[in-house]
Amino acid sequence: MKQDSTRNTAYTVDCEDYVHVVKFNPFDSGDACSLIAYGGNNYVVVGTCRFQEEDAEVEGMQYKTLRTFHHGIRVDAIAWSPETRLDALPPQIRFCTAASDRKLRLFTSDLQDNNEFKAFDGHSDYINDLVFAPKEGQEVASVSDDHTCRVWDLEGNEKAHFVLRSPGMSVCWHPEEAFKLMVAEKNGTIRFYDLITQQAILSLECEQTPLMSADWCLKNTLKIGAVAGSDWLIWDITRSSYPQDKRPVHVDRARLFRWSRVNENLFATTGYPGKTTTQLLVHHLGHPQPILTGTAAVGSGLTWHRTLPLCAVGGDHKIFFWVTEM
Repeated sequence: MKQDSTRNTAYTVDCEDYVHVVKFNPFDSGDACSLIAYGGNNYVVVGTCRFQEEDAEVEGMQYKTLRTFHHGIRVDAIAWSPETRLDALPPQIRFCTAASDRKLRLFTSDLQDNNEFKAFDGHSDYINDLVFAPKEGQEVASVSDDHTCRVWDLEGNEKAHFVLRSPGMSVCWHPEEAFKLMVAEKNGTIRFYDLITQQAILSLECEQTPLMSADWCLKNTLKIGAVAGSDWLIWDITRSSYPQDKRPVHVDRARLFRWSRVNENLFATTGYPGKTTTQLLVHHLGHPQPILTGTAAVGSGLTWHRTLPLCAVGGDHKIFFWVTEM
């Protein structure tokens, strides 16, 4: 019997191309639907989702494409701006991408005739992650294989520049800690920078490499999670600079770590894209084993819904969605 490669996916959305990256808008856009953006080989698609878990009148899931943005090059990362509003007149969509030509691209659209686009130059190597300032959205931070973390204004001017000791893999900006930036490096070090003094103020150690992804828990600012080697690791920054908890998860190597946005004990990890499938695991800190295992054909990207225990992974001409228990 052929095993279904998208075991227990709750929903799927068909896409025109391979999906390299997928991102739910983490901010409230003033609309009942959730915004989602996904990137392929030369475009970004922005759409809305509504799920039966949040609206009894929806059968399963409703998805609608709002706009396709020509990108001209493969999309490697997407960050949403908190200035994105669907309840404004006209609406405003704003997001930033990282691409393989080492540029950031800022897109702003009213979903009609006004579509602005700006490229930011400065990184000299591959950009691994980027994030908007979570309160006002007037700055973007990015990390790169060029051993830097840079903070830009929306005109593309560099406002801050932190020199790292290895490639920067993840950068997080917490809405409750607006003057701190978390930067995770491939060598296993996670540092917090004070954006006022532009100094490092705290560091955490994995004691193993390569660190591929890290995340700052939305629901509890003291919790940091990461994947390094084939393990997930979790820190309580008040207790120690070494992980409080760690466990091997992916045989081949772990690729991404993302905290749920609704529960501080819920998180997901993905394995390295294998030859055919990528493993998604959802973990709960109260359970010794993963509470959900999913597979996606050559999946990439990982994102949690803003208000539901639901995550999505991109894949070959598809986005896969899984719903889990709280």
